[in-house]
Amino acid sequence: MRKSKILTFNRREFIKGSVVGLASLPALSFKPLMAKETSKKAKIALFKTNDRKEGVQKVLELLDFASVDGKKVMLKPNFNTADPTPGSTHNDTLSQLIKELQERGASEITVGERSGPPSTKSVLKDKGIFDLAQELNFKIINFEELEEKDWVHFNPPGNHWKEGFYVARPVVESEYVVSTCCLKTHQYGGVFTLSIKLAVGLTPKKLMRELHGERDNAMRKMIAEINLGYKPQLIVLDGIETFVDGGPSKGTRKEANVFIGGSDRIAVDAAGVAILKELGSNKAIMECKIFEQEQIKRAVELGLGISKPDQIEFITPDKTSREYAKKLKSILAQD
Repeated sequence: MRKSKILTFNRREFIKGSVVGLASLPALSFKPLMAKETSKKAKIALFKTNDRKEGVQKVLELLDFASVDGKKVMLKPNFNTADPTPGSTHNDTLSQLIKELQERGASEITVGERSGPPSTKSVLKDKGIFDLAQELNFKIINFEELEEKDWVHFNPPGNHWKEGFYVARPVVESEYVVSTCCLKTHQYGGVFTLSIKLAVGLTPKKLMRELHGERDNAMRKMIAEINLGYKPQLIVLDGIETFVDGGPSKGTRKEANVFIGGSDRIAVDAAGVAILKELGSNKAIMECKIFEQEQIKRAVELGLGISKPDQIEFITPDKTSREYAKKLKSILAQD
């Protein structure tokens, strides 16, 4: 494959080519913070496998997601640290997802991330992402290196942030966003890290003191609120290995050997928490109803997706996957 000369997406190049300017930002609208329940279903692809290449391929085959043909895609992984999966997105998952998007006609793919506590640059280097970008011909944007003007401020009424929050402009203005998350618990107040919490990596590091200061109060609600700043068109969750306790970097491991995909963040996370319950997890997971988990409950209030567990429709390709989906539906129904 042709080598890519440009590895890092220059922020000035992005702003120069951007369609949406600062002057238009006040026109951005928000869903009401106490949204009405939706009646629509969310289709979730589920495939039991221990092969990441096969997992990504199959969930994308099963899903009817918006076309990427001719689109510039922003891809957000879980690179909070460079710890082995599920501490971070596995490079095999990322690679296969990029290949699948390219085969479907994506005109350009950019991997965007802000890590922490480690520097984003060191995490990308330790994960071998710069070399991977050369091999697979994708760009990289390090949100930690963005200038102040490259952040979009959101302060919707009723949010729990003191002065609102910021989301990286390259994501806000992207024409197509894909996110890929791990399946794990989070011992520092988040309870779990799935697709909703992935949005924390779209904010500047300076906000982390405020977020972590709300560990026992509004932290999980604040995590959900960041999601008002963007909307992924596709989400792929790698659940081959999980943390059922501890996390996000290190924890108690169990194998779920499953991939799931969808476009509804609430549905993906609800299915993910159901998997953690099926595996046997910590008290914060096992002793709380899935739609009472604060990240999910707040996301429902914000109108970010489905509002009830029975609105999840699993799509499976084989008997093994179908039987596992039935287990998860039973867990979701009990909650």
